[in-house]
Amino acid sequence: METTSLALQPTAPFDFSASLRFLAQFPATAGEQSVAGSVLTKALRVGGATVVVRVSAEGASLRVAASSPGLVPTAAVTDRLRFWLSLDDDLAPFYELASGDPPFAAVVDRLYGYHQVKFPTPAEIVCWSILVQRTQTRVAQAMKRRLVESFPENSFEGMWAFPDIDQLSSLDFAVVGHDRKAGYVAGAVAALSGVDEAFLRAGPYDEVKSFLLGIPGIGPWSALFILIRGLGRMDEAPPDREGLGVASSVYGRSLSEDEFVALAARYGRWQAYWTHYLRAATLLPPDP
Repeated sequence: METTSLALQPTAPFDFSASLRFLAQFPATAGEQSVAGSVLTKALRVGGATVVVRVSAEGASLRVAASSPGLVPTAAVTDRLRFWLSLDDDLAPFYELASGDPPFAAVVDRLYGYHQVKFPTPAEIVCWSILVQRTQTRVAQAMKRRLVESFPENSFEGMWAFPDIDQLSSLDFAVVGHDRKAGYVAGAVAALSGVDEAFLRAGPYDEVKSFLLGIPGIGPWSALFILIRGLGRMDEAPPDREGLGVASSVYGRSLSEDEFVALAARYGRWQAYWTHYLRAATLLPPDP
């Protein structure tokens, strides 16, 4: 067993307490990490190892204690944490745009310094997107749990890590307990195993979107969900029922789809951050 300490510097402004409040309320990963006081604990599968990270704020930095049954792959852990917690997002241009939009500026004031907390890996969000389609969240969570618990080596210090793509490639997806979803997840894992994550994170937007739409079981809504919440690709934010509802509430009037699109267009490449903040404002309790 090895334990390593890491110090991570987020791009300011950054409020770790907002990240913790979001994770404590986010239903898609409920019970998959521990938020106790100001400490976040989660198991991750990185560099072929299961690693438990304990993350806390220390001044303007994050202090991380990373433990693994073997060696801690420090570089891989650092990269995964920076990606998962969006530590490199520079929100200053987004906030500058919001300053001229009084209804939304009030949302920014409440969430100031909140960096989107993504799903930790593309494999996890793609699998979740398939499992949760037309399915109650609690049922999808049970299916996901069966995937996770198929790999006992992913349990450490009482936490379970979601399998990496190499592990998933070896799995009999009948464990999902739903034939159609099992087939879709198997196809999705096969597709993901043939692509570099760097391409998904930073490749040309239209090419990444086209790749996602080619995955079995991934339609336009799921592809956009993966782009935003799994990859941090904030270029596009078409209206959906939930988005229209929360935007109408913030702007104090019933918005049409065209009005939603016009408001989002103000934020350019930040428009999905705009929609995420709108949704997060309904999810996060006020900072005590």
